[in-house]
Amino acid sequence: MILHICGQDEWPPVDGTYRPESLAGEGFVHCSDFGTTHLSANRFFAGRDDLVLLVINPAALDVPIRWEPPADGDDPTGRPLFPHVYGPVPQDAVVAVHTFRPDIKGVFTLPTAIAENRL
Repeated sequence: MILHICGQDEWPPVDGTYRPESLAGEGFVHCSDFGTTHLSANRFFAGRDDLVLLVINPAALDVPIRWEPPADGDDPTGRPLFPHVYGPVPQDAVVAVHTFRPDIKGVFTLPTAIAENRL
């Protein structure tokens, strides 16, 4: 499974297919795995408490997924790779949706249900 962070107002998609702004602007949907979701959340979503975490079954996608270095132009040496989905995500590829809020210190961690594989 791969994970994607988005605002509660972005999910579910109106037409059954999820197309975040990054798909049009960068050509892919930013995703992460269980070990890297907190990195993206704390870097790009600090201060937000209106998020959900989508659990996506990659086998249900009919578009390429590439594991690549971060797309922010930083030197990827020693940095983890992230799954990038090169196309829209059908709603039925999302097997679970979790509320995704930071703790009282403002730090995001993986929801317990996901960390314990209770998707």
